[in-house]
Amino acid sequence: MIASRKLPRSLETNPLLGHWLRVNREGTVTVYTGKVEIGQGILTAVVQVAADELDVAIERIRLEPADTRYSPNEGLTSGSRSVEEGVMTVAYAAAEAREILLERGARALGVSLEQLTVSDGVITARSGGSISYWDLADDNLLKRNASGQVPLKPESERRYVGVSLPRRDILRKITGAPAYVQDLDFPGMVYGRVVRPPTYSARLTALHDGEVRALPGVIAVVRDGSFVGVVAEREEQAIRAARRLARLAQWHDVPSLPADMTPAAYLQAQPARSEVISEKSIAAAVPRTELAATYTRPFIAHASMAPSCAVAHLHDGKYQVWSHTQGIYLLRHELARALGVEESTVTVVHAEGAGCFGHNGADDAALDAALLARAVPEKPVHVQWMREDEFAWEPYGPAMVVHTRAALDESGNIVDWHFDVWSYPHVARPGDRDGVNLVAAWHLEQPFAPATPSDPPLPPGGSHRNAIPLYDFPNQRVTNHLVRKSPLRVSALRALGAHANVFAIESFMDELATAAGADPVEFRLRHLRDERARAVIEQVAQACGWEADKRSDGTRGRGIGFARYKNVGCYVAVVVEVEMETVVRVTRAWAAVDVGLAVNPDGVINQIEGGIIQSASMTTREQVAFDRERVTTRNWDDYPILKFSEAPTVQVVLLNRPDQPPVGVGEGATGPTAAAIANAVYAALGARVRDMPLTRERVIAALT
Repeated sequence: MIASRKLPRSLETNPLLGHWLRVNREGTVTVYTGKVEIGQGILTAVVQVAADELDVAIERIRLEPADTRYSPNEGLTSGSRSVEEGVMTVAYAAAEAREILLERGARALGVSLEQLTVSDGVITARSGGSISYWDLADDNLLKRNASGQVPLKPESERRYVGVSLPRRDILRKITGAPAYVQDLDFPGMVYGRVVRPPTYSARLTALHDGEVRALPGVIAVVRDGSFVGVVAEREEQAIRAARRLARLAQWHDVPSLPADMTPAAYLQAQPARSEVISEKSIAAAVPRTELAATYTRPFIAHASMAPSCAVAHLHDGKYQVWSHTQGIYLLRHELARALGVEESTVTVVHAEGAGCFGHNGADDAALDAALLARAVPEKPVHVQWMREDEFAWEPYGPAMVVHTRAALDESGNIVDWHFDVWSYPHVARPGDRDGVNLVAAWHLEQPFAPATPSDPPLPPGGSHRNAIPLYDFPNQRVTNHLVRKSPLRVSALRALGAHANVFAIESFMDELATAAGADPVEFRLRHLRDERARAVIEQVAQACGWEADKRSDGTRGRGIGFARYKNVGCYVAVVVEVEMETVVRVTRAWAAVDVGLAVNPDGVINQIEGGIIQSASMTTREQVAFDRERVTTRNWDDYPILKFSEAPTVQVVLLNRPDQPPVGVGEGATGPTAAAIANAVYAALGARVRDMPLTRERVIAALT
């Protein structure tokens, strides 16, 4: 790891070392982090760096769940930033804690620092004598701010970083032990269900709930404006009561969705804020060939394996909420606003959610639980969404349209590149902004308006994430057309705009390679100067045995896709092989990835494997459907995802660079995989499908 005088962002905003670590007299170290586990293995990486920098056995490290009572505020766990922010923060905090302990040890032993060595928390002087961290620990040990002046260990002195250690969160999940928020069980716990409006615009006009209140086990029926819920002693009683309430509720509704236009056509017809985000112009040869193409992506659901869930408890006038949120402090702020209470009266504790990622319904379920808990004080209330709730009310990944245009010179090189992106905003998470981004808050008698949607600025970006190509073109113009108001609820879904933007860039690069009569791998390398980018492309081509002149047999084909995530993160190149059956089937995939230092190499490989499989599902299967009134996607029959039997075999080559800072990897494969699939379909059939998902119907249409 690299020494630096610049602290990681999380340590700059939370500089007190005691916010991150506690050295315990019983021979352990407690680590606190604001980043949460959502299947990316981040907590295992945190333990690895802490053990290495402190010089203690990894078994001594204890982790506390993210909790607003004591955890450092690290904002969101999102955007593949947990390693560079959360993990590196713990590394620097642990390095300084070790230095402080050594200084104390030197004074206690009466020797200079240079005479000391450490092994598993025991400080030994060359002249004799030893003392342990646990002897030196007290409450004032880490009551000081980080300086950033203590270097991290060189590679030669690391014991755990760079080693593929088993993940700490896996055992409970694979053995069926309670592991998720859905599994929480507290004494006296009761169960809640919420009855949502049938459509986005519906408002409750009447609710005759007398017979529901009389149902067995029903404790309370809650109505606040158009927010309706029920609390019962048992879960099946709550479900039965909620279904009966739904039949009794009367709603006023006005159709409001644009089902008379495709999502792509509707998007481009709306007013947009247009911004040129990249432009350069250099005198170049007269173009010989010009090409243009349009690529689209539909609305996509998170489709988490378990619907959203939360538990809330109102005790002595204070709320405690367990949620699979990705931002405990941001959620606390929004809950307090919606409940009309002080933030100090709300505690949010992170509990993992099964299949949770991106901005799904996790935060919304937390407010549901809190509203129902308010109606039954002193009873923990467990609220589980139904599958139809999840599909109908979660925020979706926005629909997108990309127009591309480029020119080739007589040598087949790209001399002009135009790229126009149309998209809705990709971020509407709970946060410290105007409005409240929790669905129940919009339905209260005194409703809150949703917050103004936003797009993060570049380099992370939202709609324009990865819209600027990493390739070297002499003339280039990239324009982002942001449409503020979406007909469907939208927010962050894996990789944000990078899914569609890389799909478009890399599909178009293949189309240009074909026009130039060039091999797709050679064509990419020809336009790249970044050596790390070139390396992952070369490595994945070598791993799969890429053959430039290999022709398809009409049923199988290979394609390649590449990107550097956010243009500042990990480098990923993917090759996929498809078989054209009744659907586009991805049978094999190869990837090469460069994340700088790989803290846990197997964890990096896991993330690439998962990213490829999920992207294959999104790219070939997934889209949200709606009519004039409502979202019609309500179950797995309406929204098929990749089955276990359809998952490809994946081989990953890791280019570990321990001299480079580590970066996240989870979302890096999403865009390259999407493009590689489209390029493989073209290689197999000679037909170009530019609209996701790449369904059987679209492939047939492209062929005809």
